[in-house]
Amino acid sequence: MKKPDTKPTSAPVGRPSALIDTRVIYCGDNLEQLAKLPPACVDLIYIDPPFNSNRNYEVFWGETKEKRAFEDRHASTQAYIDYMRPRCVELARVLKKTGSFYFHCDWHASHYVKCMLDQIMGENNFVNEVVWKRQTSHNDAKQGSKHYGRLHDTLFLYNGGGDYTWNQQYVPLDPSYVESHYTQADKDGRRFQWGDLRAPGGAAISKGNPHYEILGVKGYWRFSEERMKEMIAQGRVAIPPKGATPRHKRYLDESKGLPVGSVWDDINPINSQAKESLGYPTQKPLPLLERIINTSSNPNDIVLDAFCGCGTALVAAQNLGRQWIGIDISPTACRVMAKRMRDICHIHEDEKFWRGGRGFVVRDLPWTSEKLRALPHFEFENWAVIALGGVPNTVQVGDMGIDGKIYPVGTKPSDQNDMFAGDWYPVQVKQMDKVGRPAVDQFEAVMTREDRQRGFFVAFGYSSDAEAECAAFHKKTGRIIKLITVQEILDEQHTQKM
Repeated sequence: MKKPDTKPTSAPVGRPSALIDTRVIYCGDNLEQLAKLPPACVDLIYIDPPFNSNRNYEVFWGETKEKRAFEDRHASTQAYIDYMRPRCVELARVLKKTGSFYFHCDWHASHYVKCMLDQIMGENNFVNEVVWKRQTSHNDAKQGSKHYGRLHDTLFLYNGGGDYTWNQQYVPLDPSYVESHYTQADKDGRRFQWGDLRAPGGAAISKGNPHYEILGVKGYWRFSEERMKEMIAQGRVAIPPKGATPRHKRYLDESKGLPVGSVWDDINPINSQAKESLGYPTQKPLPLLERIINTSSNPNDIVLDAFCGCGTALVAAQNLGRQWIGIDISPTACRVMAKRMRDICHIHEDEKFWRGGRGFVVRDLPWTSEKLRALPHFEFENWAVIALGGVPNTVQVGDMGIDGKIYPVGTKPSDQNDMFAGDWYPVQVKQMDKVGRPAVDQFEAVMTREDRQRGFFVAFGYSSDAEAECAAFHKKTGRIIKLITVQEILDEQHTQKM
């Protein structure tokens, strides 16, 4: 029996498009980047825009660290719609007529989003409202609350106005259904159920169903007489022992399963224990994107995610042999995406490989000291840790004053969800032009407390007192603190200190 959403692993991707650049991650406002794309150039669009009314929306890593203040920028549902409308207009412009558009949202603004999309995409191009059951319980429906638990997200699916791509996906049959319906077995032991061969009731004549005699029974049938004779010869049509009408043997081992419907309750959400978890609060599971891409695109089609966050849609597109484009305003998210493409999809982030149709590139990252100085502190901190090849600290309560960790080559944490598990080196980051001795003293205390032999400090510059203190600390304890400047990272000279 066919398993649901079957897919290749790292399927070969065909030649890049001659019309637009693909396998590119753009860092910046998607409204600006979308305006650069030509009309009708994308086969599939999936977006999962951030929104959470009446409180700060946690965009990346942690509950108190990297936040996007949507209570300021998206103070109301109307403000959110005003923000999304011009972006959806651009997305509709770049979508092919044969393409599909998925808008992923939750209960906060879904009804307003639907009205907006009807205006932009066209009511007649609405295909489905898909309900994804993302969890089985929710603490917002605890005792004393006066509402049902909010357990699902909504995906609105629109087509581009033409004959859009549709590859039906299937899920396995329920075991209880198999036991109750596939009750017959042939001489080889193959299980089957009897299926109806007669044409549908009163509409048989009007639908043009053929009328003939088969196995001594006259009537209107679903198949042509020629096809019916072939099925009889194959042993697929017979009169059941206790029946009087020819029936169709539907074998269990040939069943594709049940067609996927509009309620998806078979794809589990990402939790903190999941292997693919990055700590990204709105990270979607890979099977969810694989289902969407398998259904609504074909190999080498172009997939666009204009709010791509940690890049799950891009990973799915690459693994399934599609071309792809990602856009996100967060430099940190773009670097995480790039790391996932390298680590999971095993493709090179390299200009030469990309031009040769094999690698990928990241465009428009803030690779200047001036732009890095202007970043919010959480963005700068995550950028610095990731640039060293480390993992930013996802724990903000009891983080022990450590901004990130680096694992030595060849080692892995014993518990990826534990900041202090395994063999690791601490990273401290300061968005300062000249770090002084007090900050170094604090980092020394961290290293001593955690019994770390090596640590890394990132800043724009250091005072002579800070450098002297590092030397004295090493002489006294044997522990090493590597002072790395932002410019050394930009010039790719920091590896010499690692």
